[in-house]
Amino acid sequence: MEKVSKSFGPVKALQEVDLSVERGEVVVVVGPSGSGKSTLCRCINRLEPVDSGTVMIDGVPLPEEGKALAKLRADVGMVFQSFNLFAHKTVLENVTLGPTKVRGLSRSEARQRAMELLRRVGIDDKADRYPAELSGGQQQRAAIARALAMEPKLMLFDEPTSALDPEMIKEVLDVMTELASEGKTMVVVSHEMGFARSAAQRVVFMDDGRIVEVAPPDRFFSDPQSERAKDFLSKILAH
Repeated sequence: MEKVSKSFGPVKALQEVDLSVERGEVVVVVGPSGSGKSTLCRCINRLEPVDSGTVMIDGVPLPEEGKALAKLRADVGMVFQSFNLFAHKTVLENVTLGPTKVRGLSRSEARQRAMELLRRVGIDDKADRYPAELSGGQQQRAAIARALAMEPKLMLFDEPTSALDPEMIKEVLDVMTELASEGKTMVVVSHEMGFARSAAQRVVFMDDGRIVEVAPPDRFFSDPQSERAKDFLSKILAH
């Protein structure tokens, strides 16, 4: 991302943001509510069009629209706060839909791959259930499997645990930590500081639409450089 700006009316959600993420890197974006974290995430795959600046993925500028954008979106998996599973399709159908429709896999190939992924996220026994029959944590793990089924170059997570009960948060973070350890390229917007500390290669701290500080987690948490980050951490780590 180079000099990316985005406004919603008078609100400047992103102000000239520069950010590079390397292949295989896990970057966790933290900061107060309203600092632009989710907007940053959504601009990477053009769910939000940017006002100015450029976004490039794997050296290719983000297409404006049409087939080129759809193709690029297929390379960028996204996991949302609210799961966004298709309610009228089973878990297995949710996971096989993209690979068959977009990637052109045969039904049997897509099914086999989907079952492997559901096994990996620990819900292969729920393959024939509908989303409403699953707990929040299980739905979010199904959403992660669905994103992984497209074999994306990059995974975006937009506050994937904020709608979950505390006991379900761990089961989702465990899956994400495993993905991180396998070298998946991940950009994670999260309030989970324990995950940021253990899984991130870099922590990006945002405030007021700007990136204020970027550092490895051990340095960010033990010795933040900016006053704003010090203030933020003193409030959240005191509890």
